[in-house]
Amino acid sequence: MPRRTPPVPVLEALACPVCHERLTLGTRGLACAAGHTFDLAREGYASLLTGATPPGSGDTKEMVADRLRFQQSGHYDPIGHALARALDGLHAPLVVDVGGGTGHYLALTLEALPGAHGLTTDVSKFAARKAAKAHPRAGAVTADTWRGLPLGTGTADALLNVFAPRESAEFHRVLRPGGLLVVVTPDTDHLAQLRRPLGLLEVDPHKDERLSRSLEGHFAPQQSTPLRFTVELDHADAATVVGMGPSAHHITHGQLADRVAELPDPVTVTASVRVSTYRPRTP
Repeated sequence: MPRRTPPVPVLEALACPVCHERLTLGTRGLACAAGHTFDLAREGYASLLTGATPPGSGDTKEMVADRLRFQQSGHYDPIGHALARALDGLHAPLVVDVGGGTGHYLALTLEALPGAHGLTTDVSKFAARKAAKAHPRAGAVTADTWRGLPLGTGTADALLNVFAPRESAEFHRVLRPGGLLVVVTPDTDHLAQLRRPLGLLEVDPHKDERLSRSLEGHFAPQQSTPLRFTVELDHADAATVVGMGPSAHHITHGQLADRVAELPDPVTVTASVRVSTYRPRTP
């Protein structure tokens, strides 16, 4: 089986995570002019992580399988469609989904933007394997947002950030002037029907304010649109949606299984998020 390679527009945007020079594709993978080389996996993703990765910072193979099953069921597709609407009108953009996991949301976005190409970044190699095959016009890399994105300055036309870490200065660096940042965050009633029965963490009621403060030095807010819809979750999906959020670090698998078993099957749950757009400020 031939090795998959990222689309050309994606390759042209990639930069060395060590020296920030442009990366080019060779017979052994990716390399920069300074001689730093990086593997290109057979699945098509580029391994651009540098240094040791803290334990537990990336999704495991099992977690990725659960998330992909949940996403492919279509439960959260309205979020992907909302992302595509936010980018409507961009001409042949390069869209980067930062911390984008399996690439599911990016794929939905690209389907609505026929001229666009996309890149998913994620710290998990198991997620990157799936993201590299999520869409024919998409690529994937393993990268840690906090250490810097392996992209050239001003190479992204749009950044997506769905329930993922944000690094304001780095987002501003890689986004072209006039580009668009789209952030999806949970509202206070997100998954309300699961929170009390399962003992989940509450959403910070000041989350929107904290988001604005974290971005205000580099980005100007444009629009903030609420998105609410209901989903029917069986017990497996209810457990998965918990595992996809921060509450997963505060409840054991045994506790979760016991509490989920007491829910109706299926259980009707409200998804309530906010889709916010930002433009980069001029330095």
